[in-house]
Formats: sequence, C-alpha cells, structure tokens
Amino acid sequence: MTAGLMAVVMVTQAGGAGAEPKPTAAQAKARLEKLSDQADKVVDKYNDASERYKKARKAYNALNGRLKGQLERIEGLRAGLVSVAVSSYQTGDLLAWPNLITQGDPDMLLSGLASVDQLSAGRSRSLAEYENAIKGLKGDRDKAKNGYDDALKLLDELREQKKDVEKLVGEQERLLRRLNAFKAGNPNSGGIKYTGPASGNARAALQFAYAQVGKPYRYGGTGPGSWDCSGLTQAAWRAAGVSLPRTAASQYSWGASRRVPLSALQPGDLVFRSGLGHVGMYAGDGKMVHAPRTGDVVKVVPLSSYHGLMGAIRP
Repeated sequence: MTAGLMAVVMVTQAGGAGAEPKPTAAQAKARLEKLSDQADKVVDKYNDASERYKKARKAYNALNGRLKGQLERIEGLRAGLVSVAVSSYQTGDLLAWPNLITQGDPDMLLSGLASVDQLSAGRSRSLAEYENAIKGLKGDRDKAKNGYDDALKLLDELREQKKDVEKLVGEQERLLRRLNAFKAGNPNSGGIKYTGPASGNARAALQFAYAQVGKPYRYGGTGPGSWDCSGLTQAAWRAAGVSLPRTAASQYSWGASRRVPLSALQPGDLVFRSGLGHVGMYAGDGKMVHAPRTGDVVKVVPLSSYHGLMGAIRP
C-alpha cells in the first residue's frame, strides 16, 4: 500500500475508534473525491493488464494448437515413410530394391528406380517443408509464451494493487453510508428513454447507455447488471457497431485521430477526466451519462458537474 493510501485509511479508521471527530459532510466529500481518483487510476491499469493477459493467452493457445497439428502431420509423414520401406521389403514389390536390381529388362529397371527416386524426393521435400514450418512455428510459440508470461507477471503485480483498491472501495462505502448517501442501485433497472438530439450510431449508443441508468457502479463491471465507466462506454458504442478498447486510457489513445475540442462536443462524444482514469458520454443539451464511482449508479448529470475534463473523442 502506498504511503498516501495508508494515511487515508489510517485517518478513516482512527475516526471510527473515536481518536478523532467524525468528518463533516464537506470533509467526507473531499475524501471521497480523493479516494475515487486513486481508485480510478489503479483499476484502469488493472483492467488494461487483464485485457493484455487475455490477448496473450489467446495468442499462445492458438499458436500452440497449430503446433500440435503440425507435429501430428509430421509424425504421419514419418510413419508413412517407415510403412513404405517395410512394405517394400516384406512384399518384394516392384519398388523394393531386391526386385529392382534383379530385373532383366533395363527399361523396367530404369522405370522402377525413377519411381523410387521420385517417391523419396517427394517425401523428403514434404518432410523438409514441414520441419521448416515447425521451426518457425516453435519460434512464434516461444514468442507468444514469453508475452503470456510477461502479461501474467504484470497481472500478478496489479492484483496486489487491486487489494489496495478494495480497501479504497471499503472506505468509500463506509463514508457514503455514514452520510446516508450510499446507493446500491438495481441490477435489473430498465433505465430511462433517451430523447436528446443525437442521431445515427451516436443515438444508438446513447439509447443503450440510458437504458443502464439506475444500475450500480462496480469496479471492473462490464454489464449487464453493473458497470464501471469504460465498461459502459465500450458496451454502448458496441451496440452502435463501433468496437472500442476496454479501458478509459486505451479508449482515449484509440481516438487519437478523433479528438474534438470540448467547445465543439456533439452527442455521443466521449469525455475524459484529467489523468484518464474516468470517461463518460456527452448526451447533448449540456448533459452527460456515466457510471460514476463506488456507492453510486449509472446516471445522467449536467456536464458542468463533471470536474477536471481534459479532452474528448468522437467514435
């Protein structure tokens, strides 16, 4: 746990023990903001590592599966070569060396030798091609395995960070309950109807997001019963036919060529908070829809209440 986080946790715990007075509403709100900012950044990094881990594992499994298939074909070729040699020796057919060298007809002898030569060359070429393919495939598999191991190592490191996040979440919940401001939400909420000015795929995205209003915020949530900020925007735009990355930071990077000034926002644009730990969707008429934080629900709020905006993209 970082020193800053330790201090926040210790102060909150001390308040519960009576060593310090309970925080005022203003102090609790300020503490919640600090906790939310810390949690947003760490969880976004954790989600990003999870996505990298899944991709690395999928790539490794695909390459390993191809490798097994190639190895089976190689073994089949080898078994075929052995079978031809054994059969020729046992049955004494035309292609067997004992029969060939005793042929009295020179034309038959030359024809038989040519057949053996073609057969052997063909088998050798096939075997060489497969062996070369195996070497390349093994190299690809090893690269994928290294990527998989790196992703797994990063995921393990971030799991430790997530423990800190869970403590942050606990502190948020306790503060909100103390202020009677904790909202459990309804995982089965039918949301509300979008009636704003959006059109086209932006309207489809906003209709999806508005249908989630009232569902609880949950770190790592990707629906259908709960959401985190980037999980909501990703799913909303997926419903409109646009594939976005998983995290707020990666969504902002994805939209590098789609940046728009905050003064020119249109419905459906994604707006990002400074630090790239949080993202919401502009709904038009000065409003935005987003999944805010622990102890809250997906909601529509005035854009002016969304402090610390740093930029926007248009999917």
